[in-house]
Amino acid sequence: MKKSLLNVLFASDKRKEVLLLLQNGAQEMENILRFLDTTRQALLPQIKILEEHYLVFHYDDTYELTTIGKLIIDEVVPLLSIIEFFDNDIDYWGTHKIDFIPPNLLQNIEKLRKYKVIDPPFTDIYKLNDEILKTSPISKLHYGIVTYYHPLFCQFLSNMISNNVNVYMIMPQSAIHGFITENSVQLEKLMKSGLFHFFVYHGNLSFVGLACNDHYFMMRLLKSNGEYDTKYILSDDKEALKWGKKLFEHYLKDSAPITQI
Repeated sequence: MKKSLLNVLFASDKRKEVLLLLQNGAQEMENILRFLDTTRQALLPQIKILEEHYLVFHYDDTYELTTIGKLIIDEVVPLLSIIEFFDNDIDYWGTHKIDFIPPNLLQNIEKLRKYKVIDPPFTDIYKLNDEILKTSPISKLHYGIVTYYHPLFCQFLSNMISNNVNVYMIMPQSAIHGFITENSVQLEKLMKSGLFHFFVYHGNLSFVGLACNDHYFMMRLLKSNGEYDTKYILSDDKEALKWGKKLFEHYLKDSAPITQI
């Protein structure tokens, strides 16, 4: 009796590794054995199962995916990438809200795989991130979404503007009120610079904030119960920067520009 294809794919790491290897093209047995660091005696029973289920065929001593095998593995690879991504830090992702991420970006969340979860000491929980502070003034662009007002925002923004950085910033109305109240004169100067682009988002922002420049992407999530968390994600990987910019653009398209204070 044949196994189910799900069993064939996921019940054996060796079978899964063979299929993933063959996705790149036909391979001779010696290459497969060397890549998987195994013996012919150990691997042949697993390859036989793949052949019996029409996922792999061979000629001489060379193995290749069948049409069915190619179709299945092309669908499985993205799933495995997502599983691996969440499996690396499931305790963090499983206890935080991620439903604010649009479906197209959620399906590609593994683009963030090279990240760190930063847990600042108690004395630093209200500080702005040092890497963002250092690198935004030497970037061409800075994107930010923040749901709260911080007294150092204006100084940080002024520093970037003085270095000719194009700044795009989104805030909810509740945070903008305090920002304008405390910094109306400075904000007017920033807006007159032509480099500061200020937007209000009237929908629900169910995360704390994000920042993205030419060097770093940072994102702070809410806990699953809606509580604020001092931990945040930080990455300097190019794919993460692209992903972060797309997330910003998702919220930008539904934001309204603020043209005067």
